[in-house]
Amino acid sequence: MNGGSPHFRSSSPSSTLANRQPITSSDNQNPVNGVKSKHKNTTNGTVSNMKKRSSPVAAMDGGWLGNAHFMTWKAGDLLGVVRHHPLPCVFFASLLFFMGVEYTLRMIPSTSPPFDLGFIATVPLNRILASSPALNTLLAGLNTVFVAMQSAYIVWAFLIEGRPRATISALFMFTCRGILGYVTQLPLPEDFLGSGADFPVGNVSFFLFYSGHVAAAVIASLDMRRMQRRGMAFAFDLLNVLQVVRLLSTRGHYTIDLGVGVGAGMLFDSLAGKYLECKKLN
Repeated sequence: MNGGSPHFRSSSPSSTLANRQPITSSDNQNPVNGVKSKHKNTTNGTVSNMKKRSSPVAAMDGGWLGNAHFMTWKAGDLLGVVRHHPLPCVFFASLLFFMGVEYTLRMIPSTSPPFDLGFIATVPLNRILASSPALNTLLAGLNTVFVAMQSAYIVWAFLIEGRPRATISALFMFTCRGILGYVTQLPLPEDFLGSGADFPVGNVSFFLFYSGHVAAAVIASLDMRRMQRRGMAFAFDLLNVLQVVRLLSTRGHYTIDLGVGVGAGMLFDSLAGKYLECKKLN
């Protein structure tokens, strides 16, 4: 035992390190070295992938662009859009058409009156009303009655039936109309045919943009439809169309005033509904 003991003592750390073999590729068979090598390769691969993803070529090949929705489209999908969604396709075609019109159309000179297609379409009616003041006054009076009907229904829905949505819609609408009508005041058409029986009563000055006549009629009609009063709603829509024709014929509103009036009625009716829903939630 004593003879073998010095042999073990004579083994120094330096000799032990000298006997160790350097790490080569064959050492990957060692579980410990294999884990290290695998980890190293994974890290290098991650860095390499990050570099690829950050490059424009990688983005084109399969990065953020590869996850884009349109990359999944097929020819059948495009045909299906046309078949199942024809209205948006018509809107897209109209967008392209009016882009071409806008960039090629000559602007109206500042010294010329505004161009209004509705005025052009109602030239014969304008001449008839201009030559017959009594007829113009009669139609103006009937239109004022229709405005009174709109107002009466909106107030009735609130005070009698306890439904404030139409009233809130009208308040929103007339407030916005007053703001827009004041900040951009359009010139009154030269051939405007006024009447003391028209509303505002007495043929006083008024805002052109947008038409409160039309917007209020739309608000009342939408409320009637919610209450399943479809006959009344149809009658109001028909009277509203006749009102539009008369306002164009008398040059009481530009066509854009009337068109935006329809949209304003729908918009503020929707906003009033959202307002009431928020109040219920609170």
